[in-house]
Amino acid sequence: MKASRVALAAAAIAVVAVPSVALASDSHPDRTSAAKHAVQGGKARNVILLIGDGMGDSEITIARNYQVGANGRLAMDTLPLTGAYTTYAVQKDNPALPEYVTDSAASGTGWSTGHKTYNGAISVLPDGRPVPTVLELAKAAGYRTGDVSTAELQDATPAVLGAHVVSRDCKGPDAMAACAVNDKLNGGAGSIAEQLVQTRPDVLLGGGKQYFDQTVKAGRYRGLTVAQQAQVNGYQIVTDATGLAAAPANKPILGAFAKNNMDLEWVGPTPTRTGTAPAKCAVNTARTASQPHLVDMTTKALDVLDRQTRGDRKGFFLQVEGASIDKQDHAANPCGQIGETVAFDAAVKKVLSYQKSHPDTLVVVTADHGHTSQIVEAATLGYTATLVTHDNANMTVSYATAEITGSQQHTGTEVRIAAGGPQAANVLGVTNQTDLFYTMKRALGLR
Repeated sequence: MKASRVALAAAAIAVVAVPSVALASDSHPDRTSAAKHAVQGGKARNVILLIGDGMGDSEITIARNYQVGANGRLAMDTLPLTGAYTTYAVQKDNPALPEYVTDSAASGTGWSTGHKTYNGAISVLPDGRPVPTVLELAKAAGYRTGDVSTAELQDATPAVLGAHVVSRDCKGPDAMAACAVNDKLNGGAGSIAEQLVQTRPDVLLGGGKQYFDQTVKAGRYRGLTVAQQAQVNGYQIVTDATGLAAAPANKPILGAFAKNNMDLEWVGPTPTRTGTAPAKCAVNTARTASQPHLVDMTTKALDVLDRQTRGDRKGFFLQVEGASIDKQDHAANPCGQIGETVAFDAAVKKVLSYQKSHPDTLVVVTADHGHTSQIVEAATLGYTATLVTHDNANMTVSYATAEITGSQQHTGTEVRIAAGGPQAANVLGVTNQTDLFYTMKRALGLR
């Protein structure tokens, strides 16, 4: 009897020992005062929006577990106010009905313009009419502006700020088949690349060089490449990390650092039907030093926009996208996806450091839609890979919405939205993606 009591006592100690060690650093503070302090109204001098494309709660958790452990925290986890927002689009032929799973074009149009639209639309209503974006309104009101992405700058998320086309596929002058109404040959405003340089953000950094190298086919700039059109209108063009670092802040900067999307940060095992042996991710050695990292582009954008607005009453609007979280989720590439999330989080950390010395800055961190990846117990009916995390524990990641040779699907779930600074309390609770447009507009005092 005595021996069994000792065994039971030992078992009880063993049961409580694991969680008590895991939570040793958690002091369980009362956060009421901090939450009250974080609620600020009024206007912001600057607004910085950071978008993790396809970065649902599952993608955040996967990256957190891998990089800092289950009890660790990413920079994006430290924002003081957190809510969720819904991400649905609308049906093109019947806009009264929701399209429950959005793409990046419709979702971006939502926060950029405050209007719902159909999948594939770039800042136009379901009937094709353009609607002004938060970047365009900020620029018209005298704010400096920036648009940064690891994708092609003509991809949906960066495009929604400065272009209006009926199809996201119309990226350059040679790719206008789906957008006859927008084609310059028909009197339209042109492709996404043309419209971006016409909107003229002060900082425009990312990939998509091939579309800037295409030739304008009509109008004032006919015969010039889109990049040459940008130069005529005052842009300095940079194509590598060295050029970006050296670019002065007194002129707009167009940085195109890859033909298409920028290269991945990490590589690792490809999921299979039966799983993989536990593995670590590795740095992508194919990524050359000529490409800046997202944190480098973010740092440069902050430096340029801060210098351009120093001494002015009005500051800037900046959007920063970690694009390939989504793209590698589509590709069922867990290390690619995690590496892009970690790189995005480094940009968040940089922005939060800037906000610390510029408390009149509203910072919002969110996603455009959910995605496929899930943390599971063991191999599933889909494709799985097992990674060894920061905790030195195995984490099995599953992709189960397409064959490994296909493209994994978006999901229709609500996603996290977190914020700090003036007007940040408007992200609390469950809001709609279009509400973010009004939060940013209110923060900057835009009409």
